[in-house]
Formats: sequence, C-alpha cells, structure tokens
Amino acid sequence: MTAAIPDYLEKTLNARVYDVAEETPLDLAPNLSARIHNRIYLKREDMQPVFSFKLRGAYNKMAHLPPQALKRGVICASAGNHAQGVALSAQKLGVRAVIVMPTSTPQIKVDAVRARGGEVVLAGDSYSDAYAHSLELEKVDKLTFVHPYDDPDVIAGQGTIGMEILRAHPDPIHAIFCAVGGGGLIAGVAAYVKRLRPEIRIVGVETVDADAMTRSLAAGERVVLDQVGLFADGTAVKQIGEETFRLCREYVDEMVLVDNDAICAALKDVFEDTRSILEPSGALAIAGAKEYAKRHNLHGKCLVAVASGANMNFDRLRFVAERAEVGEQREAVFAVTIPERPGSFRKFCSLVGDRHITEFNYRYADAEQAHIFVGVSVHNRAEASRLIEMLGRHELPAVDLTDDEMAKSHVRYMVGGHAPHIDNELVYRFEFPERPGALMNFLTNLHSDWNISLFHYRNHGSDSGRVLVGMQVPPGDKTAFSAFLDRLGYESADESGNPAYRMFLG
Repeated sequence: MTAAIPDYLEKTLNARVYDVAEETPLDLAPNLSARIHNRIYLKREDMQPVFSFKLRGAYNKMAHLPPQALKRGVICASAGNHAQGVALSAQKLGVRAVIVMPTSTPQIKVDAVRARGGEVVLAGDSYSDAYAHSLELEKVDKLTFVHPYDDPDVIAGQGTIGMEILRAHPDPIHAIFCAVGGGGLIAGVAAYVKRLRPEIRIVGVETVDADAMTRSLAAGERVVLDQVGLFADGTAVKQIGEETFRLCREYVDEMVLVDNDAICAALKDVFEDTRSILEPSGALAIAGAKEYAKRHNLHGKCLVAVASGANMNFDRLRFVAERAEVGEQREAVFAVTIPERPGSFRKFCSLVGDRHITEFNYRYADAEQAHIFVGVSVHNRAEASRLIEMLGRHELPAVDLTDDEMAKSHVRYMVGGHAPHIDNELVYRFEFPERPGALMNFLTNLHSDWNISLFHYRNHGSDSGRVLVGMQVPPGDKTAFSAFLDRLGYESADESGNPAYRMFLG
C-alpha cells in the first residue's frame, strides 16, 4: 500500500518548533542592497539558540514521536548543526539523545553537543562511517533515528521559515534563496510558499563542488557524487534525500552554483551589514542571490536569502578574509614576468598606476628575468583584462591567476627560496603607510644601483603594511643607505641576521 503524500501546508502550520526555536528577524541588508541595486533581506537563522535553522526540523520530528519512542530515546549521525539541534531538542523534551560523530570531529563541536546533554559516540573516519554505526546502534538500543533532512516532519519544521518570511513581508517578493545540502530546508520552504504565493520564485544554491541537487534535477533522478568540497561543510552532501528531491522537482524554479570565493565575499557582505559572521554554508544563499541578480540583470526586486547558520570555525577566518576581495571581483591576482635589472619593479608599479597593490611576492631567480606574484585592486574583471593587455604591450607579460585555486591557496605563500649567488644583500622589514603612493615613494627614494632581490607584502587591513625587502647594497654604500632610511621615514628593522632568513631565503 502506497503511503499518503503529506500535506506540507497543514504539517507546517501544525509544526511544533517554538518550544525551542525563535521566530527570527527578516532584516534588510542596506549596503549589499545598494551595491547590487535590489532589496536583499536576510532571514536571520544564525540567531537561533544553536546558531542554525536545524533546530526547527529536529525538534518537530522529536515532538511528534509517540511517547514510547521518546522514552527509548533518539539517535542521529552528525558532526555539525544537526547534532546540536537534536541534543538541545532532547534536552528540552527530557529524553536520551545519542549523537554519533566521526573520530575526526573537532573537540569544540563534541563539547558543544555534550554541553546540551547529548551522548557522544565517536565512530569511523568519515560521516558515512558514523552514519553506518548510528544505524547499528538504532537497532540494538531501539532508538529512533532523526534524519537531518529526508523526513516529512523535519521538512515541515524547516518549512516554518517560509511561513515566517511570508508573515513578515506580505509585500511582493521576487525570489527566496536557500542553501542546499540534502534539501530539507529548500523543500520545506518551497512546499509552504508555493501553496500560498506561487508567483514567488524558489531558488536553490549549491557550491560548484557539491552540486548533488543541481545534477539530480537535471538528470531527473537522484545522483551520487563521488566526492564533495568541504569548505561549505554544512551542505557537503553526496546524495540528496528522496522526499526532498520529490518536492524540489515540483517546486524549485532554479538552481545557482557559486564558488568558495563568492561565499567568502558574501560572508564579508553580511558582516558589513550586520557585524555577524556566518559559516560558509550559512552565507551560501546570499552568494546565490548576488549571482542570480547578476545573471538575470535584476534591478529593484525584493530578494530574500536565508542566512542559515553561524557555526564558523575561527581558523577559517583568515582564508575568508584572503578570498573575499577576489570573490567580489575587487582583486585580481597575476603572475608577471619582469626583466632582472634595476628599475623593472618601478616600471611595473608606474604602469599599475593608482590601483592599490594588495600583495607582492618576488624573489631573485636568475640573471635574465623574474616572476612576481601580485594582487591588484580592480573594479571588475574587465579592468583586470585591460591591465594584463597593457603590461604585455610594455614587455611585462602577465598571466591571470585569479581563478587558479592552487595559486591562491598555495603558491602565493611559497614564492621565494635560497639565492646564494646574490652578493651584498641586506634584508629589512618595513612598515609602509597603507595609502596610495607609499610603495612608489619607497622606489623613488631607492638608489638606482641597488637591485631589489626580494620583496614580500600583503595588505593586512590595518593602517600600515608589513613589507620584507631584500636589496643589493655594496659595502661602500652603507652611509648612503642609512641616509635613504632617514629620508624615507618608514619604520624599519634590519633582518639580515635573522636565522629564518638565513635558513630559508639566504
């Protein structure tokens, strides 16, 4: 006998989520709205008690369990937001909750689940291993498995987000954007919104390296990805749910794919408007809304993006800051070949002009030429292309590395090496004022016969730039070099005797 198809309007209206969940604000993002010429509202699920929407579905599932099942307890497999949602829900209901996590789960996440009363079981090296072990424990202990997305009660719990959006904004909405992992969030929102406001477009957002829903909708059946990218770990799912797929085939209008740089840019956008830091998956919908508005050339439309979570690992913030400008297309990254002779660096900087150099990595390689790794502030990709063309006309060939993942993640930090054939090298650490012209002032005051043999600079977002410079200064020019430092007036320190320089660069 075929199971009856759930009525998600009824199930969402009857969902029990507010014993633990908050009705979160729908906030206008004024700066982002002005920049993309559309009104973008953020549904602030990052403000839930567990900093994620996952609490809604977990509690609704558990609150609808029969008393006998609740008495035995529940179990789930998760290393992230779902785990905390289940643990807090169990704490509220006074029931046992077993949370199976991979052995590689960071201790901070284990501690967060235990703090909410969850019994943590560490099993296996991956989520798949933890999931398999949770199914074994489910049978042995007669526990009820709380699925993170592929369950009608979980889906209806997430659907309350759509209910709150329509209640908070009765005026026209062009589109609602949801991050997609297994599909529970977008399925719940879509099933509710399309029943009441079918004219509102429902758009799913995935990363380019975890696009199971996009591929499944295109294929007409659920596909299984061989591997998924883990930067947006909250949506890193190899296969979407069966019920979520059915609902998304019926109700989702479009899917949008974004890369990690776009996510980082969206994280920065939200921070600038709210001073809140989302997790990568939490900013996925915002990145998708920006891409969608650009793709469809939208102006003056109302777009709602679900800010789905804020359980950010602190150690990721450096990567986010590094990549946000690239994701917003406000920074271009190049490899430029320059002749190895005095004045080449200065010529390059003069051609760059007033554009802000965000990074410069260089180490003397041979007597003929050198490759430099440079970041430059630009307004858009077209400007970057024009700059490359201009450099080429002046015999400084450049390669655009802005979309080169290896270059941005690894090579930029590895530029350098030993150069024992360099004579009379002095290495100084400077603090350049973070203002246009500081670098050019340095080069203008530098003696024309002193070759720059090493240069590393990265903008750190402060009022001064930290720079490491190697210069070939003959012993007879020491007095002139001291005068140069005095004339320059920048804070400096002689690092020529630094053991790190001797070991890795000298």
